[in-house]
Amino acid sequence: MKWLKIDYIKQHSRIDFDCEDGLLELYGESAEETVLNVIARTYDEVVAKFGTKDKPIPAALIHASLMLVEMSYTQRSPVSQQNLYYNRSFDMMVKPYMRLADEPKFEPEVEPENAE
Repeated sequence: MKWLKIDYIKQHSRIDFDCEDGLLELYGESAEETVLNVIARTYDEVVAKFGTKDKPIPAALIHASLMLVEMSYTQRSPVSQQNLYYNRSFDMMVKPYMRLADEPKFEPEVEPENAE
């Protein structure tokens, strides 16, 4: 995981045991990938464009990722007998970071070799 930490996930989901840490890590990696796919950006681009020295990833993207992990953890099956409702707060958290259609593609700065 690049920005989620197992401790964050366990606090967010109120999990006190360690036996599913591997599963939570998988859900965390999946959540991070999903957030990056939704906003159509790379990790390096998010850090370069929106990060700060103290917080390389915006808190809203971390929170959105935690919400996805929680959903994956509590709804492990693609089929549910109960009515599920869409939580729009995820959209509100990631929308400000989405790539716009006319926005130029991100090109990371590459330092030339042997520059003096």
